[in-house]
Amino acid sequence: MSVFRRMRDITVANLNEHLEQSQDPVKLIDQFLVSTRQDIGEAEKLRHQYASHTRQMKQQADQAAGMVHKREEQASMALKAGEEHLAKLALQEKILHEEKMEQYNELYAQSNAALQELDEQIDQLKVEYQNVYSKRQYYYARMQTIQLQQRMNQRGHYNGGQNVPRMFNRLDDQVSDLEYEAQSLRDLRRMSQDGAGTSGTMSSSTLDKELERLKQKLNNDRKE
Repeated sequence: MSVFRRMRDITVANLNEHLEQSQDPVKLIDQFLVSTRQDIGEAEKLRHQYASHTRQMKQQADQAAGMVHKREEQASMALKAGEEHLAKLALQEKILHEEKMEQYNELYAQSNAALQELDEQIDQLKVEYQNVYSKRQYYYARMQTIQLQQRMNQRGHYNGGQNVPRMFNRLDDQVSDLEYEAQSLRDLRRMSQDGAGTSGTMSSSTLDKELERLKQKLNNDRKE
């Protein structure tokens, strides 16, 4: 019985020692809980056997006590009847049953004490199981927190929040270009309406060449 208790203490000590160092504490705790459940099952089987043995010792002691009482009465009846020889025989058997009663009472006391010790150990194992199970829930919650934190970090990395200002800068440039083109077209239309930009001394061929050069330039820009 004491060896069983020492083995359990060592197991708990090892668990506490390696728990914080384990990369997967939940798995380590689950292994311990499985082992503890097996120990509880074996201890309860042993307890059932001890209880049966204890009852047998008690029955033997009670039967011997009954025979002691019976032989005592028989010896008294034999003496009253003047049968001293029968009284001696009854007393002789009484003494034998008294020895048997003492022996079985001693065995019963030992077995009953062992049974109580085993009950205490089973209760201790069950309390230990519950405490470790509660610790498992704590470490499981910690592992979930870590996993969620990792997922959050990955999501932040993929979103690339720092690219938002750059995106608006590009948009501002595009809008500015469109605004410049619209303003330039308005200025040209005003020049056309006011008759500005035309010169009587400039030949049409010169304008045509300049227009053709500009078209070619725009075509080249589109290709690039």
